Amino acid sequence: MLRGFLGKKIGMSQIFRDNGESVPVTVIQAGPCAVTQIKSKETDGYNAVQLGFRATKNLNKPERGHLKNSDPVKHLREVKADNLQDYSIGQQISVDIFDVGEKIDVIGTTKGKGFAGTMKRHGFGGGPRTHGQSDRGRAPGSIGGGTTPGKVYKGLKMSGHMGNERVTVKNLEIVQIDQDRNLLVVKGGVPGAPNGLLVIRRKG
Repeated sequence: MLRGFLGKKIGMSQIFRDNGESVPVTVIQAGPCAVTQIKSKETDGYNAVQLGFRATKNLNKPERGHLKNSDPVKHLREVKADNLQDYSIGQQISVDIFDVGEKIDVIGTTKGKGFAGTMKRHGFGGGPRTHGQSDRGRAPGSIGGGTTPGKVYKGLKMSGHMGNERVTVKNLEIVQIDQDRNLLVVKGGVPGAPNGLLVIRRKG
């Protein structure tokens, strides 16, 4: 059993179940993925399969050498595998390894928001807008005492880079599978913008 898969986010929509319930869903193009390398305990100390996703022509010389026995791909990721005998280099794996109703974890990179203040980044309430407070409305407030502790503690919530982080959303239900177009329809949202790379992690 392959423990992971690669895909890209298409976008969000909604579907209706048989009982009329409206379900918000994310459409993911999952695969097809090519097996580009097989790692075993004997050679590497662990069992894994390296998958390639999204065809490309822009490869440098080392990448072309690494992928000489499979199709040229843009993204490479390793995933755990139980039976390495089921896989061979160059093999194409499609979305049919998933089942409707299966629970998965989806890992992606969130949208980058650049430099953000404390109100946007951490949800601070801001200062009072009355009694002559003309420039404290969106200020962070106190960041530490003067004599005690006499410093700013590490990890204090302050302004800074927001977003562009690796985020895992767990236990998303697969609602529909379109094998002809390699689409997974999962309940709920997943991190990142459309066309962003996603790692789909299987349970078990």
